Amino acid sequence: MAQNALLKSSIARKVAMALSGLFLISFLALHVSLNMVSVFSEDAFNAASHFMGYNPIIQYVMQPVLAAGVIFHFIMGIVLEIQNRNARPVKYARNNGAANSSWPSRNMIITGLVVLAFMGLHFYDFWFPELNFKYVAGEMPDATRYYGELVEKFHDPVRTGIYCVSFLLLALHLWHGFASSFQSIGFNNKYSRSLSKFAYGFAVIVPLGFIFIALFHHFNH
Repeated sequence: MAQNALLKSSIARKVAMALSGLFLISFLALHVSLNMVSVFSEDAFNAASHFMGYNPIIQYVMQPVLAAGVIFHFIMGIVLEIQNRNARPVKYARNNGAANSSWPSRNMIITGLVVLAFMGLHFYDFWFPELNFKYVAGEMPDATRYYGELVEKFHDPVRTGIYCVSFLLLALHLWHGFASSFQSIGFNNKYSRSLSKFAYGFAVIVPLGFIFIALFHHFNH
């Protein structure tokens, strides 16, 4: 009975982890789409960013839900990693785990923590200044400031390099995490192969999109 309860608890955690991951993936798709607009039109990017920054539903509903999703996903990832390590009778170094699994699948906690650290930098660069502008300094809304704030961050080659490396690690994290999330929630059917291909494509295209945006603004401004 206790073993069955433990198994069910483990499955529930994996499903919760997968669902929170899929939620965050939808945010990534929206985020890269919005940022890609900056490559083509300064005015359109300013308008879209201003809407996102002042829409009450986005500010007071979606942002708190997103923050909660990020915290939950990474806490659950650490919990599952500890659980997996405790359940592993022989360490990977001794049983040659590389022969049975990919590097991303064995190091999700490492890539996840690096991505989390990058998110801290990203919040420092963009979210905290936004909060200061609106709620601390009490500045009047300015729908023309977003493009300049974005490109200014990519003047520094070191910061641009950190962003690019972080996006590469995000790609590794997504490479295993996105595809496995479908299995965790039970999509083991005739669509599994197509979903896996979509997940792998997303894991490559979206991080490369972010890298392209960073390099574009670094070399063109």
